[in-house]
Amino acid sequence: MIYLAAKYALFAAIATAANIGMQHLCLMHYGGPFGLYAAMAAGTLVGLVIKYLLDKKYIFYHRTAGARDDLFKFAVYTCMGVLTTLVFWGTELLFNRIFTFPEAKYIGAAVGLAIGYITKYNLDRRFVFRDCKNEKA
Repeated sequence: MIYLAAKYALFAAIATAANIGMQHLCLMHYGGPFGLYAAMAAGTLVGLVIKYLLDKKYIFYHRTAGARDDLFKFAVYTCMGVLTTLVFWGTELLFNRIFTFPEAKYIGAAVGLAIGYITKYNLDRRFVFRDCKNEKA
């Protein structure tokens, strides 16, 4: 169980770094109206894909039956992430609004993602990868 938690935390950190890195890249190239929102969306997409691939293979040990199965799993995985994404985005925007230093939004993103990933693991285990009997501890 500790090994699983450590792996999940590592993968969450990787996806968080990718998300925030993508946001930073987007904001370096575009700082206009709605720039933060566009950066948040791009970062979320990158983090989502990375986290799905890592979770599917190394957390839940799911082997898809084909492209259709993989697409279905990804769609359900994404749906489970909507609520957690709202927590993440809300926390990032709150930190950006409350604190005056530029990095505040990234700290808020990291806090929101940490809360979201803890919740998301339980949702994924229950609703997305519930048929995976070969989950290793």
